[in-house]
Amino acid sequence: MANIKQLPSDVIQLIAAGEVIDSLAAVVRELAENAIDAGATRIGIEINPKLWKIRVTDNGHGMDRADLLLCATPHSTSKIGDRLDLAQIKSLGFRGEALHSIAQVATLTIASCVSGQPGYQITITQDRLSEPILQPMAAGTRVMVTDIFQNFPVRRRALPAMAQQLKTIQQIIYDLALCHPEITWQVHQNQQTWFYISPGKNAQTILPQLIKTIVPQDLIYRHYQANQFTPNPIESLTNSKLEITLGLPDRCHRHQADWLKLGINGRIVKFPVLEQSINKAFHRTLPRDRHPVCFVHLHLPPEQIDWNRHPAKSEIYLQDQSVWSDIIYQAIAQSLNLSEIHLPGYENQRVTNLIQAAEKQEFYSVDVPSENAEIKSKIPDQKKLVVIGQARNTYILVEHPDGIWLVEQHIADERAIYEELQKNWQLIPLEKPLLLNNLSPKQVAQLVDHLGLELEAFGDNLWRVNTLPKALISNADPAAVLLDLSRGGDLDAAQVAIACRTAVRNGTPLTLNQMQTIIDRWQNTQNPGTCPHGRPIYLALEETSLYRFFRRHWVLGKSHGITES
Repeated sequence: MANIKQLPSDVIQLIAAGEVIDSLAAVVRELAENAIDAGATRIGIEINPKLWKIRVTDNGHGMDRADLLLCATPHSTSKIGDRLDLAQIKSLGFRGEALHSIAQVATLTIASCVSGQPGYQITITQDRLSEPILQPMAAGTRVMVTDIFQNFPVRRRALPAMAQQLKTIQQIIYDLALCHPEITWQVHQNQQTWFYISPGKNAQTILPQLIKTIVPQDLIYRHYQANQFTPNPIESLTNSKLEITLGLPDRCHRHQADWLKLGINGRIVKFPVLEQSINKAFHRTLPRDRHPVCFVHLHLPPEQIDWNRHPAKSEIYLQDQSVWSDIIYQAIAQSLNLSEIHLPGYENQRVTNLIQAAEKQEFYSVDVPSENAEIKSKIPDQKKLVVIGQARNTYILVEHPDGIWLVEQHIADERAIYEELQKNWQLIPLEKPLLLNNLSPKQVAQLVDHLGLELEAFGDNLWRVNTLPKALISNADPAAVLLDLSRGGDLDAAQVAIACRTAVRNGTPLTLNQMQTIIDRWQNTQNPGTCPHGRPIYLALEETSLYRFFRRHWVLGKSHGITES
């Protein structure tokens, strides 16, 4: 007698439903994605967690009566038709399992209307489907889910605390809003407004609505063609592009990596290799134990992605992942470049707040005059920084085509030296070797294995150093530096320490030529916003702020006491 039996269809459906709909958040995710696939520009979500009830309303293209009757049957979808379509997924949903799976664990009421046609409503509970009834409504779809997991008490009790579930729902909506900035989101909880997300052109207008501690001036947005970062054009990348929205490292960072996001074709995904490239691009630009605010959105031909890896479609298989890893790194590095960041309007927010506090708007107009527009139009593409002085033997005052900057000389020099060390790490043979004593075996291993120095025993507890990093050749006390380096850290940490040790000190008087050399070297660095420890290097005061602070946009006659006759 055979022991292996085919499972009944109702058991199969319950197992499948448990894989797709495992929480309240999964219900919201599937319904919101269906609304986006339907072309919605406005999505309303109402959550009543105590009653285990969710309603999602959209203004998409809707369903007619025939589609409404089929939408919750297993594996029924309008998004793919055959096996070949699985390699051409262009929508968020494609398996045709969401509505059917929800109906297995809850009561599902769907009302939908196509523009110019009557609307209809149906109710589904597991495999019981009601007759459609006429439902007057605007074009779009309204889905009501009630009694979620009522027949699965163990699952209800096993779910996280409701506060945690609501936090997950919020994050799902935030992620979708980042990927689809053109959509308006209205979210209610217990019949009260929970949050609202207004639409925008890109993620730069969305992120400040999600993270209340940042403002648009803390962010930059760039979009690139993928092939511009490859030595030779790659045919598979011809129609690929990426969007990057990132927080300036000197102003915007987090205690956790909760706002490092990777989106692919409209969905946030988990992809450790590419996320590592994002982190690598911010290396030594952030303060210690801080993480970047960064959203990278890849737009790829669908045949390069296989979404059939995870029921929630949060993990994928991706073609050319090593190529994309390098592209992402280069794109972020270029976005952090000084000439890329500092366009008119991107100035230090603290300066802006100071000027706004100093303004007395009742006395003068705050409109920027047309002459200022002429100044902006004359700004060259290559923005040369010209040194005009030194303040307190610490800050280099530079003139920028957009205004005036204050640059701290030590950390600007440190950033330049650090990146030069990274590119050209050289160990130089010493004509007169250094002697170090009282080194532990761990310190010796640190100098030899991590820094690559050539050491040899030279007596009892004495070592001769035959090579030295080039940057330390002119150092006043290289032996002391080596002792510090021997106490731990990898090569990168050693390069940071050497840069800090060899950079010009604050309090040192400099000539104009010396300052200009520091500024020129710093301006050409890859990450000029912060020092290797994450400190901001400069303070920008833009021309528009100078106009406002000195009230140069008064009417000429009024500012000189001239009145009309």
